[in-house]
Amino acid sequence: MFTHIVIGCNEPEKSIAFYDATFAALGIPGNRMGERAYYGSYGSGFFSVGRPADGGPATHANGGTIGLAAPEPAAVDAWHQAGLANGGSDEGAPGRRDMPDAKLYGAYLRDPVGNKLCAFTTNVDAEQEVG
Repeated sequence: MFTHIVIGCNEPEKSIAFYDATFAALGIPGNRMGERAYYGSYGSGFFSVGRPADGGPATHANGGTIGLAAPEPAAVDAWHQAGLANGGSDEGAPGRRDMPDAKLYGAYLRDPVGNKLCAFTTNVDAEQEVG
């Protein structure tokens, strides 16, 4: 459905370290081009972070959340830990978040700029703790 997501940052090294770590936890390698990083591909959709093109300060989207797919709960846990270790802040610890029609396991973070992200998987065992 999406071709790409681009977000701005004010401190590229800090934000790129956060995204390198969190995307690596999901098995997605990154590429650098100057003060910008890219994750994913044109075929699957990509995510990019760097200074805003207009030269203004980067700000986060109020009410916006970027959802990322994780292959399993352990990847959600690793993603959350990597984000906290690389300048992110907790917005919801890893755990079960079942919906009426889906069994989910996920977590939420804010990146160094304040953008809200989540990582979720539907590959959930019945024994895993409900969050």
